[in-house]
Amino acid sequence: MGPPPGDNEPVLHDLFPPGIQHALDLAGIFVFATAGALLAVRKNFDVFGIAVLALVTALGGGLFRDLVIGAVPPAAFGELSFFLTPLLAAALVFFLHPEVQRINRAINVFDAAGLGLFCVTGTTKAYEYGLGLTASAALGLATAVGGGVLRDVLVNEVPSLLRDREMYAVPAVVGASMVAVFIGLDALNAFTTGLAIVTTFVLRLLAMRYHWRAPLAWNRRSAVAEES
Repeated sequence: MGPPPGDNEPVLHDLFPPGIQHALDLAGIFVFATAGALLAVRKNFDVFGIAVLALVTALGGGLFRDLVIGAVPPAAFGELSFFLTPLLAAALVFFLHPEVQRINRAINVFDAAGLGLFCVTGTTKAYEYGLGLTASAALGLATAVGGGVLRDVLVNEVPSLLRDREMYAVPAVVGASMVAVFIGLDALNAFTTGLAIVTTFVLRLLAMRYHWRAPLAWNRRSAVAEES
Protein backbone atom coordinates (compact mmCIF):
# COMPACT_ATOMS: atom_id res chain seq x y z
CA MET A 1 0.00 0.00 0.00
CA GLY A 2 1.33 3.44 -0.91
CA PRO A 3 1.82 6.39 1.42
CA PRO A 4 -1.32 7.96 2.89
CA PRO A 5 -2.84 10.97 1.16
CA GLY A 6 -1.98 14.20 2.93
CA ASP A 7 0.46 17.07 3.06
CA ASN A 8 2.29 15.91 6.19
CA GLU A 9 5.21 13.53 6.29
CA PRO A 10 4.74 10.09 7.84
CA VAL A 11 5.81 10.16 11.47
CA LEU A 12 5.05 6.90 13.25
CA HIS A 13 6.15 4.80 10.28
CA ASP A 14 9.59 6.42 10.57
CA LEU A 15 9.93 5.33 14.20
CA PHE A 16 9.18 1.63 13.97
CA PRO A 17 9.43 -1.01 11.25
CA PRO A 18 6.04 -1.95 9.73
CA GLY A 19 5.92 -5.16 11.75
CA ILE A 20 6.40 -3.29 15.04
CA GLN A 21 3.75 -0.73 14.11
CA HIS A 22 1.31 -3.51 13.25
CA ALA A 23 2.08 -5.21 16.55
CA LEU A 24 1.34 -1.96 18.44
CA ASP A 25 -2.00 -1.65 16.65
CA LEU A 26 -2.90 -5.23 17.54
CA ALA A 27 -1.81 -4.71 21.13
CA GLY A 28 -4.15 -1.73 21.48
CA ILE A 29 -6.98 -3.66 19.86
CA PHE A 30 -6.38 -6.66 22.13
CA VAL A 31 -6.38 -4.71 25.40
CA PHE A 32 -9.49 -2.72 24.48
CA ALA A 33 -11.26 -5.88 23.33
CA THR A 34 -10.36 -7.54 26.62
CA ALA A 35 -11.82 -4.60 28.54
CA GLY A 36 -15.04 -4.80 26.53
CA ALA A 37 -15.31 -8.57 26.93
CA LEU A 38 -14.74 -8.35 30.69
CA LEU A 39 -17.49 -5.77 30.99
CA ALA A 40 -19.79 -8.08 29.03
CA VAL A 41 -19.03 -10.86 31.51
CA ARG A 42 -19.86 -8.54 34.40
CA LYS A 43 -23.17 -7.74 32.71
CA ASN A 44 -23.88 -11.48 32.27
CA PHE A 45 -23.92 -11.29 28.45
CA ASP A 46 -23.86 -14.52 26.46
CA VAL A 47 -20.98 -15.52 24.19
CA PHE A 48 -22.33 -13.49 21.25
CA GLY A 49 -22.71 -10.41 23.44
CA ILE A 50 -19.16 -10.84 24.71
CA ALA A 51 -17.83 -10.99 21.14
CA VAL A 52 -19.85 -7.97 20.00
CA LEU A 53 -18.78 -5.83 22.94
CA ALA A 54 -15.15 -6.82 22.39
CA LEU A 55 -15.33 -5.84 18.71
CA VAL A 56 -17.11 -2.55 19.34
CA THR A 57 -14.74 -1.51 22.11
CA ALA A 58 -11.63 -2.40 20.14
CA LEU A 59 -12.57 -1.03 16.72
CA GLY A 60 -15.12 1.74 17.30
CA GLY A 61 -12.68 4.61 17.85
CA GLY A 62 -10.45 3.63 14.95
CA LEU A 63 -13.42 3.33 12.59
CA PHE A 64 -14.57 6.83 13.51
CA ARG A 65 -11.07 8.25 12.99
CA ASP A 66 -10.58 6.58 9.60
CA LEU A 67 -13.96 7.80 8.32
CA VAL A 68 -13.18 11.38 9.40
CA ILE A 69 -9.75 11.48 7.76
CA GLY A 70 -10.92 9.67 4.63
CA ALA A 71 -8.88 6.51 5.16
CA VAL A 72 -11.35 4.25 3.41
CA PRO A 73 -11.96 1.44 3.58
CA PRO A 74 -11.08 1.72 7.28
CA ALA A 75 -8.12 -0.33 8.46
CA ALA A 76 -10.47 -2.56 10.48
CA PHE A 77 -12.00 -3.80 7.21
CA GLY A 78 -8.70 -4.24 5.39
CA GLU A 79 -6.88 -6.38 7.95
CA LEU A 80 -8.30 -9.74 8.94
CA SER A 81 -6.13 -9.69 12.06
CA PHE A 82 -8.00 -6.58 13.27
CA PHE A 83 -11.17 -8.70 13.46
CA LEU A 84 -9.56 -11.89 14.70
CA THR A 85 -7.71 -10.21 17.57
CA PRO A 86 -10.88 -8.99 19.37
CA LEU A 87 -12.46 -12.40 18.85
CA LEU A 88 -9.40 -14.05 20.38
CA ALA A 89 -9.61 -11.69 23.36
CA ALA A 90 -13.32 -12.49 23.72
CA ALA A 91 -12.59 -16.23 23.66
CA LEU A 92 -9.88 -15.91 26.30
CA VAL A 93 -12.15 -13.88 28.54
CA PHE A 94 -15.03 -16.31 28.01
CA PHE A 95 -12.99 -19.23 29.31
CA LEU A 96 -10.40 -17.61 31.59
CA HIS A 97 -11.97 -14.50 33.15
CA PRO A 98 -11.02 -13.91 36.80
CA GLU A 99 -13.33 -14.20 39.77
CA VAL A 100 -16.30 -11.83 39.68
CA GLN A 101 -14.95 -9.61 42.44
CA ARG A 102 -11.75 -8.98 40.45
CA ILE A 103 -13.35 -8.19 37.07
CA ASN A 104 -13.77 -4.45 37.65
CA ARG A 105 -10.08 -3.99 38.40
CA ALA A 106 -9.06 -5.99 35.34
CA ILE A 107 -11.37 -3.94 33.10
CA ASN A 108 -9.84 -0.67 34.30
CA VAL A 109 -6.22 -1.78 33.89
CA PHE A 110 -6.75 -3.09 30.35
CA ASP A 111 -8.78 -0.01 29.46
CA ALA A 112 -5.97 2.27 30.69
CA ALA A 113 -3.44 0.40 28.57
CA GLY A 114 -5.61 0.72 25.46
CA LEU A 115 -6.17 4.40 26.20
CA GLY A 116 -2.43 5.06 26.11
CA LEU A 117 -1.81 3.09 22.92
CA PHE A 118 -4.74 4.43 20.93
CA CYS A 119 -4.39 8.13 21.74
CA VAL A 120 -0.84 7.98 20.35
CA THR A 121 -1.54 5.94 17.21
CA GLY A 122 -4.73 7.93 16.52
CA THR A 123 -2.93 11.27 16.72
CA THR A 124 -0.07 10.23 14.47
CA LYS A 125 -2.32 8.68 11.82
CA ALA A 126 -4.54 11.78 11.70
CA TYR A 127 -1.44 13.95 11.26
CA GLU A 128 -0.13 11.73 8.48
CA TYR A 129 -3.41 12.26 6.61
CA GLY A 130 -2.90 16.02 6.51
CA LEU A 131 -4.64 17.32 9.63
CA GLY A 132 -3.14 20.06 11.78
CA LEU A 133 -1.67 19.32 15.16
CA THR A 134 -4.74 20.39 17.16
CA ALA A 135 -7.14 18.43 14.97
CA SER A 136 -4.81 15.44 15.08
CA ALA A 137 -4.79 15.49 18.88
CA ALA A 138 -8.59 15.74 18.91
CA LEU A 139 -8.86 12.67 16.69
CA GLY A 140 -6.30 10.92 18.85
CA LEU A 141 -8.68 11.46 21.77
CA ALA A 142 -11.62 10.21 19.69
CA THR A 143 -9.65 7.10 18.73
CA ALA A 144 -8.87 6.37 22.37
CA VAL A 145 -12.33 6.94 23.86
CA GLY A 146 -14.66 6.23 20.91
CA GLY A 147 -14.87 2.49 21.43
CA GLY A 148 -15.44 2.96 25.14
CA VAL A 149 -18.30 5.37 24.47
CA LEU A 150 -20.01 2.86 22.17
CA ARG A 151 -19.41 0.10 24.70
CA ASP A 152 -21.00 2.09 27.52
CA VAL A 153 -24.01 3.01 25.38
CA LEU A 154 -24.59 -0.63 24.47
CA VAL A 155 -24.61 -1.69 28.14
CA ASN A 156 -26.86 1.24 29.10
CA GLU A 157 -24.29 3.17 31.14
CA VAL A 158 -23.44 6.88 31.01
CA PRO A 159 -20.27 7.06 28.87
CA SER A 160 -17.14 7.85 30.86
CA LEU A 161 -16.37 10.60 28.36
CA LEU A 162 -19.46 12.56 29.50
CA ARG A 163 -19.02 11.95 33.21
CA ASP A 164 -15.28 11.87 33.68
CA ARG A 165 -15.19 9.96 36.94
CA GLU A 166 -11.60 9.25 37.90
CA MET A 167 -10.32 11.15 34.87
CA TYR A 168 -11.00 8.84 31.93
CA ALA A 169 -10.68 11.32 29.08
CA VAL A 170 -8.14 13.70 30.64
CA PRO A 171 -5.20 11.24 30.44
CA ALA A 172 -6.00 10.64 26.76
CA VAL A 173 -6.04 14.41 26.16
CA VAL A 174 -2.63 14.65 27.83
CA GLY A 175 -1.17 11.78 25.79
CA ALA A 176 -2.54 13.01 22.46
CA SER A 177 -1.35 16.56 23.22
CA MET A 178 2.13 15.30 24.08
CA VAL A 179 2.34 13.56 20.71
CA ALA A 180 1.16 16.70 18.89
CA VAL A 181 3.75 18.82 20.71
CA PHE A 182 6.52 16.33 19.94
CA ILE A 183 5.53 16.33 16.27
CA GLY A 184 5.53 20.13 16.22
CA LEU A 185 9.01 20.20 17.78
CA ASP A 186 10.23 17.48 15.41
CA ALA A 187 11.03 15.46 18.52
CA LEU A 188 8.78 12.45 18.06
CA ASN A 189 10.84 9.31 18.35
CA ALA A 190 10.58 5.88 19.92
CA PHE A 191 11.37 7.26 23.38
CA THR A 192 8.90 10.17 23.31
CA THR A 193 6.22 7.93 21.80
CA GLY A 194 6.67 5.48 24.65
CA LEU A 195 6.68 8.38 27.11
CA ALA A 196 3.29 9.57 25.88
CA ILE A 197 1.84 6.05 26.13
CA VAL A 198 3.20 5.47 29.63
CA THR A 199 2.13 8.92 30.83
CA THR A 200 -1.44 8.30 29.72
CA PHE A 201 -1.48 4.85 31.29
CA VAL A 202 0.00 5.99 34.61
CA LEU A 203 -2.25 9.05 34.87
CA ARG A 204 -5.30 6.87 34.39
CA LEU A 205 -4.14 4.37 37.01
CA LEU A 206 -3.31 7.14 39.49
CA ALA A 207 -6.70 8.74 38.90
CA MET A 208 -8.39 5.44 39.72
CA ARG A 209 -6.17 4.86 42.75
CA TYR A 210 -6.65 8.32 44.28
CA HIS A 211 -10.11 9.05 42.87
CA TRP A 212 -9.08 12.11 40.87
CA ARG A 213 -11.78 13.52 38.67
CA ALA A 214 -12.41 16.35 36.24
CA PRO A 215 -14.05 19.47 37.73
CA LEU A 216 -17.82 19.69 38.01
CA ALA A 217 -19.78 22.79 36.99
CA TRP A 218 -18.49 25.98 38.65
CA ASN A 219 -19.98 26.69 42.08
CA ARG A 220 -22.10 23.56 42.06
CA ARG A 221 -23.53 23.07 45.55
CA SER A 222 -22.31 19.90 47.20
CA ALA A 223 -25.73 19.43 48.80
CA VAL A 224 -27.14 18.58 45.39
CA ALA A 225 -26.84 14.83 45.02
CA GLU A 226 -25.11 13.58 41.89
CA GLU A 227 -27.33 11.48 39.67
CA SER A 228 -26.30 7.85 39.38
